Amino acid sequence: MAKFVFTPNDSAQIADNYDAVIVGAGGAGLTAAIQAHELGLKVAIFEKDEKLGGNTNRASSGMNASESLVQLNEGIIDDKASFYQETLQGGGLLNDRDLLQYFVDHSAIAVSWLMEHGIELTNLTITGGMSKKRAHRPASMAPVGSYLVTGALKEIQKEQVPVFNQSKVSKLLQDNTGKVNGVEVETTSGIKKVGAKVVMLASGGFGASKELIKKYRPDLTEYKTTNQPGATGDGLKLASDVNAQLEQMEFIQVHPTAQTDTDHVYLIGEGVRGEGAILVNKSGKRFVNELDTRKIVSDAITNLHEDGAYLILDQGIRDHFAAVDFYDHVGLVKHGATLAELADEIGADADNLAITVATWNKAVAAKDDTEFGRTTGMDRSIDQGPYYAIHIHPAIHYTMGGIHINPKTEVLDTNGKVIKGLYAAGEVSGGLHGNNRIGGNSIAETVVFGRQAGIQMTEFVRANN
Repeated sequence: MAKFVFTPNDSAQIADNYDAVIVGAGGAGLTAAIQAHELGLKVAIFEKDEKLGGNTNRASSGMNASESLVQLNEGIIDDKASFYQETLQGGGLLNDRDLLQYFVDHSAIAVSWLMEHGIELTNLTITGGMSKKRAHRPASMAPVGSYLVTGALKEIQKEQVPVFNQSKVSKLLQDNTGKVNGVEVETTSGIKKVGAKVVMLASGGFGASKELIKKYRPDLTEYKTTNQPGATGDGLKLASDVNAQLEQMEFIQVHPTAQTDTDHVYLIGEGVRGEGAILVNKSGKRFVNELDTRKIVSDAITNLHEDGAYLILDQGIRDHFAAVDFYDHVGLVKHGATLAELADEIGADADNLAITVATWNKAVAAKDDTEFGRTTGMDRSIDQGPYYAIHIHPAIHYTMGGIHINPKTEVLDTNGKVIKGLYAAGEVSGGLHGNNRIGGNSIAETVVFGRQAGIQMTEFVRANN
């Protein structure tokens, strides 16, 4: 089968007016565009980078949802209340409760909506801070992000929704009442003003902006980032310029498992641990519940003061997380036919590593991790050679703070009032995750609130025609 290639529209084709302009071609923007188009709006997407997909392309674990048909087909009985409570707990009780309730209530239908558009997430895994398998992913167990972007772009192409890359929105336009009514966009063929009945910001976070990281979290300035280079917070400036409120900007997530030894930083997906991998220190011993929240696991690795840690897995785990093949392909994976060989390869104590893995395997068999209290990601032991290790460090991964929105994705100003005609969703918005995002919730956020933005923009346009 030929590889799918999406060709963006030429900037010379930009019309003078659209019903809806969407800033950013990641998961939230693409989802919103599809939904708004299906409801009858004339939509255009502007993306500043040449490549489409943003940080969504880098998401690997899955899309969280509770009470989904996929879960029931797998015999998993879940409930929205525990999804809500575990996300709230994971976020330090600092999550926006209204956003969180909407998110949880609409997670399962978001999975079903994707299925209707040929984006089938029929396999399940688990992420840190969750008690059930809620992370939905492709049957191939391939990374969820690029699969979602490709599927969405196929739909965009089929429906002939225009997407303009290398087109940076540099200003939001407003009428004399303060309603947002268009954008100024910088393209390869010059600057153009484009009218719009509604505008949506879906431009991502600021995890690749040294300037903003230094401003809000100077303690993280030396950390590497898993973010794509375009994640520089442009939408936050656009919003601030029209008096939108920014919230919780100091809440920046450090992901515990990134491979930072090379110039290109690779996120090692949480699903590796969800499928059974463990973390060991330089002496070959476990030191944390690997599926505790990202904040707790990251802090535990940093507090080792040992230049990171190692993920340990076997062939059985590798077979259940396809991204390991990619990690191996780019040279991140150490191999050993036996645990002793692997220990030698990574410079760990072979006897300690053997004892650690044997102890872990007993815990898996008994479903009782007496050492660190891990209760999830214990479906398979580490006993099927060959064995593998990946050297990891914590790295800046996600910015929880952003534009203050309500559950309708309407943007609020610094007085808490709705800025008419302006919407936001995805990582550019703040509040949903509290001080720590649960793995699998970002892809869910882009689809749940991307759809909501498409719906609410349509309602606004219909009401004001």
